Amino acid sequence: MSEQGTVGTGHEHEQLGLSNGQVIDMYRYMLLARKFDERNLLLQRAGKINFHVSGIGQETTQVAAAFALDRERDYFLPYYRDYGFVMAVGMTARELMLSSFAKAGDPNSGGRQMPGHFGSKRLRIVTGSSPVTTQVPHAVGVALAAKMRKQDIVSYVTFGEGSSNQGDFHEGLNFAGVHKLPVIILCENNQYAISVPAHKQIGGKVSDRALGYGFPGFRVDGNDALAVYKAVKEARERAIRGEGPTLIEAMMYRLSPHSTSDNDLAYRTKEEVEENWKKDGIARFKAYLIGCGIWDESKDADLQEQVALEIKDATEFADNAPYPKPEETLLHVYADDREEGEKAWQ
Repeated sequence: MSEQGTVGTGHEHEQLGLSNGQVIDMYRYMLLARKFDERNLLLQRAGKINFHVSGIGQETTQVAAAFALDRERDYFLPYYRDYGFVMAVGMTARELMLSSFAKAGDPNSGGRQMPGHFGSKRLRIVTGSSPVTTQVPHAVGVALAAKMRKQDIVSYVTFGEGSSNQGDFHEGLNFAGVHKLPVIILCENNQYAISVPAHKQIGGKVSDRALGYGFPGFRVDGNDALAVYKAVKEARERAIRGEGPTLIEAMMYRLSPHSTSDNDLAYRTKEEVEENWKKDGIARFKAYLIGCGIWDESKDADLQEQVALEIKDATEFADNAPYPKPEETLLHVYADDREEGEKAWQ
């Protein structure tokens, strides 16, 4: 299928319908996600939290996609690196940090799940699970419900390129294609499925797999915020018109190890990682904003300070928050309303 990008003429965001305020807001969410991620890596190394799965290098795509969706009505099924996405649709740094510290107030799971297993009824973020790719058929099911109810909304689901080799991916895409469902399927191709590089696991493009299921697939530069925004916006418009699903493959690079349990230099070189830092989408978007004359280094320094204070506040808040009580282990496991249970048997 085709490959998409933006034309470098300056102020492309206005041509896409984005205001100056919106693109600055996009940049702020990218930066907030990056600083949240970096703080969690430090907290894990300091022994303050147990585990962290990083999304460094993927924030540009995540935030741009969020801004292209209806953040008040659409349904979201993000995967475990999508900190930038969930922040952009309304999850706060405090809420995410509660999850990192496994505290009782964690809105995702009450401290029961690993960080990155997002879930929020308020924000229509469908709870994820540890087995990869299970969210794809779930997103297709949400889209089926939307079509049956004649709602002009979409479901949006993300995953890594390694997930595109799972049966869930293919079954989900086939069902979505047959029934022309309003679902946007976005692969964050970060080049590595844990330690296996993309060229050893995929023979072609992930985006080309849409052809077999009867709908469009596009590959975009995941470090180009406006290219991602354009692709997701157009995919949503197609879905709302009743034209069915779209598969988007956003090309990027996982700049950090797979997780805090991973030694990435066992399977890639320091030079390779450093070379890809030069393509970082956040720095690229900052340069774009400066080039448009709507941003400068003074404003950036102020924003950096604001974000640092927000991350500091979130860290201290979560660190001081209470852990779940031991007896809460038994909650939310089995149905415990005996009266309702007895009624069901009568």
